[in-house]
Amino acid sequence: QVQLVESGGGLVQAGGSLRLSCAASGLIFSGNTVAWYRQAPGKQREWVAIATSGGRTVYTDSVKGRFTITRDGGKNMVYLQMNSLKPEDTAAYYCKCVVRGVDYWGQGTQVTVSS
Repeated sequence: QVQLVESGGGLVQAGGSLRLSCAASGLIFSGNTVAWYRQAPGKQREWVAIATSGGRTVYTDSVKGRFTITRDGGKNMVYLQMNSLKPEDTAAYYCKCVVRGVDYWGQGTQVTVSS
């Protein structure tokens, strides 16, 4: 059974930092595309950062230079380092892993940035 579990969310002031973590059971992150998405209240879920199976990383424009996606193969973890946080970054953040064309999602972790 595949399970992704995010952690690390919380309340932070604007300009602060958080590191989100995503732990997996039942699948291996290495060699698969992983991504972080977010969904703010009343808005559609949007992708934030992607680390492809080939090792490329891509970021949505609004987080470029502030967020970094990494993975630790030894620990089977994926991280999202978020710096210089802004109130508009407030959302529930979700981890996703694509394995042979199937999307696996975590349950999300809430990030709230106060102004």
